[in-house]
Amino acid sequence: MTDLAPGTFRPRPGPAPVRRMLGAQTAFELRLLVRNGEQLLLALVIPIAALIGLTLVTLVELPAPRVGTVLAGVVTLAVLSTGFTSLAISTAFDRRYAVTKRLIGAGVPRGALLAGKSAAVGCVVAGQVVILGVIGLALGWRPTASAVLALPVILLGAAVFTGLGLLLGGLLKAELVLALANLLWIVQVAFGGVVVPLTTGPDWLAVVGEATPAGALSAALHAVLTDGRAPSAVSLLVLAAWGVAAWAATLQWFKWQ
Repeated sequence: MTDLAPGTFRPRPGPAPVRRMLGAQTAFELRLLVRNGEQLLLALVIPIAALIGLTLVTLVELPAPRVGTVLAGVVTLAVLSTGFTSLAISTAFDRRYAVTKRLIGAGVPRGALLAGKSAAVGCVVAGQVVILGVIGLALGWRPTASAVLALPVILLGAAVFTGLGLLLGGLLKAELVLALANLLWIVQVAFGGVVVPLTTGPDWLAVVGEATPAGALSAALHAVLTDGRAPSAVSLLVLAAWGVAAWAATLQWFKWQ
């Protein structure tokens, strides 16, 4: 029989370090996403299908290079789907089934819960960018040196949509969030320059569209990935304003049950 060191099985009551809680919560959220077919559909299947379909099927006239134009819009679509729609719905049903209430009762800090959900969104968005980028390269996309600017823009966009998703999911009932999150997803896709760049539409649509989070993100990504230039200050300021407003409202009004 192996001798064990004294104190091996001594109880050590007390909360785990916040870093370990955050890692566990992030892994928990990622497992929920992988097991949820609807969220996988929004996060991966639809963006990949849109990237391949809009690049190869030329029914919709798009500025050249076509694959770069499509990629900018599809990355916006992926960040919107993961950071806003999927997160809002999953958060609302977590509240409905008292998941957040039980986690708080188990000693997980509220900040760690929000940070875990945000970190899970960040992991998924990183995976989406890699997958869509590889597919884009296979379809003929050739990034310029300015493409590296897309990373902070995507990070900013993910933060904005995460704040909005937590705000919606943390305020309303699950059934209402389910309908409203999908409706707002359609509105953002329609008016946010996701399929067709805002610069190719009427002036009023460009003004209205770029005032939306999806429109500002797609305009910034079109500048970087399609035109090979830095994003405009207007797009970045609009995104920053939406992000500050969304997170301030989330921290103020988020309901845990």
